Amino acid sequence: TSLSAPAADFLARYNHAMLVNGDWIPAASGATLTVVDPSTEQEIATVPAAGSADIDRAVTAARRALETGAWPALRPAQRQRLILTLADRLEQRARAFAEVESVDNGKSAAIAQAVDVALAIDFLRYMAGWVTKIEGSTVDVSVPYAPQAQFVAYTRREPVGVVAAIVPWNFPLLVAVWKLGPALAAGCTVVLKPAEQTPLTALMLGELIVESGFPPGVVNIVTGDGPDAGAPLVRHPGIDK
Repeated sequence: TSLSAPAADFLARYNHAMLVNGDWIPAASGATLTVVDPSTEQEIATVPAAGSADIDRAVTAARRALETGAWPALRPAQRQRLILTLADRLEQRARAFAEVESVDNGKSAAIAQAVDVALAIDFLRYMAGWVTKIEGSTVDVSVPYAPQAQFVAYTRREPVGVVAAIVPWNFPLLVAVWKLGPALAAGCTVVLKPAEQTPLTALMLGELIVESGFPPGVVNIVTGDGPDAGAPLVRHPGIDK
C-alpha cells in the first residue's frame, strides 16, 4: 500500500535532526546512525548519533526550562491545554504516525493505528486531566512538648525536576507518551531518548510538541545508542529522575 502524503513527506527527508531547546540540530560530532526498515532491511533514514556533549546540551536546556523559562510560570490549566492540544494534533495525524511506525518498527500500520497511536492519544488526554487535580494537604500537628500550642503544616506537590526517559523499540510512540504524559502533567521537563532502532515517531512527536506551543527546552529528544547517549544521560548530574 502507498503511504499517505504526510508519512511519505516525513520519510522523504531521510536525514533527520534531534530536538534540543526548541531547535532541530545535528550531533555535535556530526555522526549519524542509520535507521532500517526491518521488513525489507532497507535503509530508510539517518538520525544524529548523540554523544555526551549533546546530552549535556539537552539536560542544560531542560534544567533552564524547568527553573527560569516560561514553563514554571504556566498555571495548571495552561499546561493542561498544551497536553490536550498535543493529543488533538496526534489524532489529526494518526494515520501518518501509524504508517511511519510500521515502516520503522515492523508492525502493521493497522495495528499501530488501532493500538499504539489510539492508546497514546487517550493517555495524553487522561494525563491532561490530572494536571488540575494535583493537590497537597493540610495537617493538624501535635507537638508533645507544647500541648496547648496550635501549629499547622501543609504539603505542596512540586515537579521532581528534569526527567530522563529512555524508550524501547517495541512500542516506540506509545512508551514515549507513557513517559512524557505524567512528567509534563506534573510540570517536569524531559530529555527523551528513543531506541536507536526506532527513533522516527519520537521525532515526529517532537514536531507536534513544537507546533502545540510547548516552551523551548521542556521536551528535548536526543537520538543515539546506549553506550554513547543513554549512559551519559542516566549518569548526568542534572537529571533528577
